[in-house]
Amino acid sequence: MKRILIIEDEAAIAMLQRDYFELHNFAVDCALTGQEGLNQALHEDYDLIIIDLQLPGMDGFELCRNVRERKEVPILIVSAKKEEVDKIRAFNLGADDYITKPFSPSELVARAKAHLNRYERLISKQLEDKKDEIVIRGVRIDSVSRRVYVREEETTFTTKEFDLLVFLASHPNRVFSKEELFERIWGLESSGDIATVTVHIRKLREKLEVDPSSPQYIETVWGAGYRFTV
Repeated sequence: MKRILIIEDEAAIAMLQRDYFELHNFAVDCALTGQEGLNQALHEDYDLIIIDLQLPGMDGFELCRNVRERKEVPILIVSAKKEEVDKIRAFNLGADDYITKPFSPSELVARAKAHLNRYERLISKQLEDKKDEIVIRGVRIDSVSRRVYVREEETTFTTKEFDLLVFLASHPNRVFSKEELFERIWGLESSGDIATVTVHIRKLREKLEVDPSSPQYIETVWGAGYRFTV
């Protein structure tokens, strides 16, 4: 169930908005002052926050700024102020939407749902993008662009070196024998020339390690194979 925080100084309006959201299966908390709202926003986890601009103690602009500096959550501003300058200021402070009063509770719910859906799509995309990048102790591997950065400096790898590096880094702390690596990367039967695995491991170490003779990334597990340690 999604959680929403409504920060509104008029209790009757806050309760009306709460009732509409609860009808649509949201869990809702309300705060009647800016400071109370800020405390709740920063110490609780909400999926969306609705802020009225005219609040006692701390106005909605200041509240929006404080929340946005610390939280990545949809923020909807509601206000009787219709001037363009107020809308621009709210957006510059990190608001995702600006709704002028009067408005119907149904419109507020619809807009909230739209922003929640947008944020969910954005988060899903970010998670997908992260799957395409491996970052381990100063080594960053971008599997889409096929680029590798070692301690922030781009380092060139051959096709097979890159494939071997990605495979090992994608299975951290797991030991693979030379035969397994040869079959996975070169796509040949393990009866082939597996000495090429040893050669490629040495080349990877030369490019990754500060001291290739004492590897910190690709370790040799004597009698078993190699592993990429994290």
